[in-house]
Amino acid sequence: MSKLLLHPNAPDGDGYIHDITPASAGWDYVGFAALELKPGQRVTRETGGTEVCLVILSGRARIEAGAEDFGMLGERESVFDGIGWSVYIPAHSRWTVTAETAAEIGVCSSPAEGKLPARVITPDEVGQETRGKGTNTRYVRNILPDTGIAESLLVVEVVTPGGNWSSYPPHKHDVNDPPRETYLEETYYHRLKRGSGFALQRVYTDDRSLDETMAVSDRDVVLVPKGYHPVGAPHGFDLFYLNVMAGPVREWRFTMSPDHAFLTW
Repeated sequence: MSKLLLHPNAPDGDGYIHDITPASAGWDYVGFAALELKPGQRVTRETGGTEVCLVILSGRARIEAGAEDFGMLGERESVFDGIGWSVYIPAHSRWTVTAETAAEIGVCSSPAEGKLPARVITPDEVGQETRGKGTNTRYVRNILPDTGIAESLLVVEVVTPGGNWSSYPPHKHDVNDPPRETYLEETYYHRLKRGSGFALQRVYTDDRSLDETMAVSDRDVVLVPKGYHPVGAPHGFDLFYLNVMAGPVREWRFTMSPDHAFLTW
């Protein structure tokens, strides 16, 4: 099995089904965890030297950050039901999530110094765009884009209709040469609308020293340390993914695959 494809575990005592750190991923910047919480379940974690964006993927939960209580947040039943609520939490702080209903939470993290205050990111603050055309159409929700306020973290959701391609035409961001291209590690947390079936993701470099094609199931994570990383959603299986990116420069600058440069992004 590919080392880039991570299947979910059964929830542990704190509800973690994924808990990916830079050390476990073999890189320097991006961390990602996913929680499946039961009603009334409570989990607390220190941020340490990382900033965190908690994304409420489904359900309702009370979120506290440091001394601040942001109250009950969340209203979508699934990641396919519109835009969710998120909370930004700085480094050297602590967050607590208490689920009111069954809740799924994405925990996105990257290195930071703690320069910014905690804040709620409301659905109204999330920028939306339709990207691509024809069978390359997908719907993007920019939670923490490079124009948003954070130290190193980038967070985005994407919904890809069944039969369409996403993160396509293939592009990469593994060379730190701004403004042409920036080095950004990336995770994909995949959800399939039917909860079954599969999607496909390929991660590959020009010289094919890395070339992995993976059948992705619901709640799988794909690591993208370098290279191009297109995603295909089979007919009848709408696909969602939550992306986390971070690197030494907080800008999303990429290079298209030369083979696909004639296509419209």
